[in-house]
Amino acid sequence: MRERVKKMRIHSGVRTFVWIFCGVAMLMNGQLSEAQDRSQGRSMVISKGGIVAAESPLAAQAGVRILERGGNAVDAAIATNAMMGVVEPMMNGIGGDLFAIVYDAKANKLYGINASGWAPKGLTIEYLQKQGLKSMPQQGVNAITVPGMVDGWQKLADKFGRKKLAEDLAAAIRTAQDGFPVPEWTAAYWASEVDYLRRDEEATKTYLPGDRAPKVGEIFRNPELAWSLQQIAQHGRDAFYKGEIAAKILESMKHHGGPMNAEDLKEYSSEFVEPISTTYRDWTVYELPPNVQGMAALEMLNIMETFPMGQKDWGFGSTNALHSMIEAKSWRMRTCGNTSEIREGGDCRWGG
Repeated sequence: MRERVKKMRIHSGVRTFVWIFCGVAMLMNGQLSEAQDRSQGRSMVISKGGIVAAESPLAAQAGVRILERGGNAVDAAIATNAMMGVVEPMMNGIGGDLFAIVYDAKANKLYGINASGWAPKGLTIEYLQKQGLKSMPQQGVNAITVPGMVDGWQKLADKFGRKKLAEDLAAAIRTAQDGFPVPEWTAAYWASEVDYLRRDEEATKTYLPGDRAPKVGEIFRNPELAWSLQQIAQHGRDAFYKGEIAAKILESMKHHGGPMNAEDLKEYSSEFVEPISTTYRDWTVYELPPNVQGMAALEMLNIMETFPMGQKDWGFGSTNALHSMIEAKSWRMRTCGNTSEIREGGDCRWGG
């Protein structure tokens, strides 16, 4: 009898807890239904001073702190982008490209910047054929274009930023020097590329400390990257394209037999471009023009607009909606896919 009473007390406590929990859940659901029709459990972010979204919390934090110190959205974007290159080395860093669309509220105008790198002048068809290559390589020294990221930062900071480029890069420099704890996904990607990194002595030295990929929670430091970012902070984009960083790039190119030379770096300049647009329902959607693939997204929206999305049997996640979206993307890839040639002006040529 005592045992039975004891069990009843335990169950009673559980019922009370569940009832309280359900009461809270019901209250929350009621408030959410009044605010917004959505399924996720997290509260939406509301801010007076701006919002920064990034895959890494450290990167988002870098952008937010720039906003708190009087920077604007462009300063925050540069700070966030620079930090992403530090904490997620498998993604685009200063050796990559940059694309952005900036809205100037005072001028009521959109500006696009295309900081994609061009191919070295020496990377010709004849050069590749002499290397025994019959198609464009996707890896190795002959796949490297002139990095456009740093020039893009400089142009954005000069035209739109409130802060100096050095201040935008400060958090990334500090994190690269002091180190950061490696999160789960980054550690997983890192571990999957160990064999690839071991092909290059410098990559092994930098990214495989102790001859292995960092594990979850371990502190990873990148003093070489901190030095490079510091050079850019002190001397601007010329440090990368004409200074000591350029010299290191060309030294590595020579070591691996690559075609890039000093002129390729010195002459590089990203460009401001006029965004292209289309309408979808009551929205005007903007993308960058070719050579960027934004035109593909606009084409997909034009196709999608012909279907009754959101109506009966066409709701989010429905078979009809998914089928039409997949077919829109498939058509776009068939007519202007990875093997196509996209010319200035948006002329799409099927390449086989």
